[in-house]
Amino acid sequence: MKRCVVGIGQSDGSECNRRGGEVPTVWFTSMASLAAVLSDDNRALLRLIDERQPRSLTELADWSGRKVPNLSRTLRTMAGYGLVELKKNARDVQPIALATEFLVVLD
Repeated sequence: MKRCVVGIGQSDGSECNRRGGEVPTVWFTSMASLAAVLSDDNRALLRLIDERQPRSLTELADWSGRKVPNLSRTLRTMAGYGLVELKKNARDVQPIALATEFLVVLD
């Protein structure tokens, strides 16, 4: 599994360093935004991508039971946080999970 340390709020990580904790590599502006992006369904989607390695969004849509526009929107949001990579191939976009395990650092 690929581990990602997540923080909430705008910080440079100096407080985590003073306490000897892990420094977040991904920051969310609020607990609500973290909950929306890392919902149970979205974490299951990341695991599915990591385990089955789909070649396209269409293939992932078939496996997940979600529609391509919904997946595309969700994956673009996750890509913005660095949780997935959307690799453009000749005619398709291949999703690649960059994180599947999360450690959330709270103050």
